[in-house]
Amino acid sequence: MSVETSPEDATQCCSPVMREPLSAEQSAELARVFKAIGEPVRLRLLSLIASHAGGEACVCDLTGAFELSGPTISHHLKVLREAGVIEGERRGTWIYYRVRPETLRAVSSVLVPADAEAVTA
Repeated sequence: MSVETSPEDATQCCSPVMREPLSAEQSAELARVFKAIGEPVRLRLLSLIASHAGGEACVCDLTGAFELSGPTISHHLKVLREAGVIEGERRGTWIYYRVRPETLRAVSSVLVPADAEAVTA
């Protein structure tokens, strides 16, 4: 025996997952970020920077964690920087990177279901 559900019934029983749909501009910006962090080396670089003491890491601290050449690490850092995930500051011959928290907040706000706020509040 099948029970048919009307669209009104589905709306009443199931709340939306997101608070509101993304605009075309928001989608394009977030897609750049997801693409940048969707590569394993870049995701690991991001986690190394974010978890480093003081919230920033020198490129010299990052290169030893990988079996990759310096130019390859620099390329991955450039992709993260261009996507707005990290920012860098040159100090002498080294560049120090830190995570841009506003970018991570934007990404995580899309991933948190709308009803999660009610559960955590």
